[in-house]
Amino acid sequence: MFPPVIDTHAHLDELPDPETAVKEAQEGGLLAIVAVGQDIPSNQKILEIAARHPGFVFPAIGYHPWRLSPDRNDETLAYIDANLKHCVALGEVGLDYKAKTKKNIQKAIFQELLAIADKHDKPIIIHCRYVHETAYRMVKKAGLKKAIFHWYSGSLDLIPLIADAGYFMSATPALLYNPYHAKAIAAVPLSNLLLETDTPVQYQELSARPIHVQVTLQEVARVKGVAAEEIAAQTTRNAKECFGLNDLS
Repeated sequence: MFPPVIDTHAHLDELPDPETAVKEAQEGGLLAIVAVGQDIPSNQKILEIAARHPGFVFPAIGYHPWRLSPDRNDETLAYIDANLKHCVALGEVGLDYKAKTKKNIQKAIFQELLAIADKHDKPIIIHCRYVHETAYRMVKKAGLKKAIFHWYSGSLDLIPLIADAGYFMSATPALLYNPYHAKAIAAVPLSNLLLETDTPVQYQELSARPIHVQVTLQEVARVKGVAAEEIAAQTTRNAKECFGLNDLS
């Protein structure tokens, strides 16, 4: 039996049958799932799924840089502001300079989202492909107390700065085959590490579901050379502290 862990990043709304995946996770010994949204329809689905599984699925609502739409920006920001009180975090949000939306627009939206997270005192879940340092600087300047740099694959030099700020970085099943992700996660202090699946991402032969956070656990243990039980205990403490889930047992 695997030690209890938390999947801190799953897009349950994108699964064809999220109820089966949630049941599988419960029966497999997971403590909780943080389900993340990306736009208004996605956020609505996440809130609905979480409402069906109180105490196990915890919602985060966001506005992913891939989903930015000029005619919906104001509406989406207002929706997040109005509904964030029902959530454990704001996310998934961030920057992606490979996305179609211009960089200055992405940064302006991200800045507004940082302000909403600060207003509600919620952690923020950050997507920052190819732009980790800029995202870090913006989060730090905004004065946020809690942030998660999801699927960390940024510069090794940035890891101590993120850790010193008290922010978290997360590992995924990409550790199975991605040497750079493995190198980065090996360098992340255990006190700043979270486990996730980014369900339903396809990791070569593995179609991720929350139960596969146990794969992430085993791979983190491998790349760090630390017992899985120790990784599980610390990352679960980290997740509880980050998302305010201290009542979980």
